[in-house]
Amino acid sequence: MRRYLIAGNWKMNCGPGRTSELLQGIKELSPQIPEAVDVLVCPPEISLTTASEVLNDYDVYLGAQNVHYEDEGAFTGEVSTGMLKEVGCSYVIIGHSERREYFGETDKTVNAKVIKALLDDLKPVLCVGESLAQRKKEVHKKMVKKQVQAALNSVKENNVSDVVIAYEPIWAIGTGETATPEQAQEMHEMIRSVLSELYDEDAADAIRILYGGSMKPHNAEELLSQPDVDGGLIGGASLKADSFTDIINIAEKLS
Repeated sequence: MRRYLIAGNWKMNCGPGRTSELLQGIKELSPQIPEAVDVLVCPPEISLTTASEVLNDYDVYLGAQNVHYEDEGAFTGEVSTGMLKEVGCSYVIIGHSERREYFGETDKTVNAKVIKALLDDLKPVLCVGESLAQRKKEVHKKMVKKQVQAALNSVKENNVSDVVIAYEPIWAIGTGETATPEQAQEMHEMIRSVLSELYDEDAADAIRILYGGSMKPHNAEELLSQPDVDGGLIGGASLKADSFTDIINIAEKLS
């Protein structure tokens, strides 16, 4: 039985002060995280230390939004796996559509980051998804399958259980649009079948696949009720303590 993972991707929001305020608000609304649900927050890099301090006595995982595939060196503005672990991170988002679109990340660099994260005991939240144009051309399944295969190239079966996949229909990110529960399930099921081809059914069944396209309290129950939707990579709704805890509570109810 896969545990729900409710993850907040804060993107370029919340400096240290706002990070402390938001996490304190979550703690007040939900003094104890439900035992059946895993919760993850991914603030911007500058706020990770503050978040780690606030979360010290609270059962929420900390993650970063990006990582480099080298240990150190002349990579201005980048951060290594060792740095992230030092501030308490256990997860890292890799290959988000905004990183691919705005910062030139490719399947090759995404794969290198996934391999490096796993090597250094960070759990990658691997993002895959299609554009509206790709969906309209009915090549969306082919594109997402290619992304999954490329990102997991050379990842061994004994490591893949630490990978979380986030399916993000790019056309539903920040647009107010949301894939229907049926569309989400169809893609999640397809991704799981790709994982079965790459590994085996048992390995595929153990991997959590999150929905990452505008999940909010009003649609979370329908989405999380789908058999292959194992949680959410939450954007805007994770920036408000009440809406984020509402989604956590919905996941608990369905567990």
